[in-house]
Amino acid sequence: MKRVTIITFSVIVTTIFLFTPIYSVFSFTETRANEPKSFYIEISGEDVFQIRYTHSIHLTDVLETYEITNSNELKLVSMEYEDVAIGMPAYAQEGESIAYNNGKYILSYENKVLSNFTLYVGDIDTDLYLIYKNHLYNLKTILQRGKSYLFEVKRISLFEKWKGAVLTDGKAK
Repeated sequence: MKRVTIITFSVIVTTIFLFTPIYSVFSFTETRANEPKSFYIEISGEDVFQIRYTHSIHLTDVLETYEITNSNELKLVSMEYEDVAIGMPAYAQEGESIAYNNGKYILSYENKVLSNFTLYVGDIDTDLYLIYKNHLYNLKTILQRGKSYLFEVKRISLFEKWKGAVLTDGKAK
């Protein structure tokens, strides 16, 4: 009887340990796939990150800065870019402000919060990086070109972490 109790207790503890979401991650999950793959970058301590990409038409860098909220949402803080041509705002809307300094536009947001967004990895040779804690994650070499990914901040379990690919220093483990 004592042995059954110990085994039952061990199974319960192991199950809780494996399936309780305890890791905060940036999550990239394939969209439009029958068996979507997930890729993760662990979050530890720092709540600010950036996405830097080269605009596909005017070929200049765009730098988006985000904060992670307490509820794991994405607060868009600012967007910095050089050209207001196709696809880039030339003026601020309600809840936004725009400045022009040193040849760059800086569009700042008062309270633009997103739960997630879809990230398209274009099949062209331009930059696409996630910058977190002074690490550059080259998303064009990690994720598959020509595919879309649901990007979000979430908590995952050890089991989910094992199922997905954990990204470290720009490489999948």
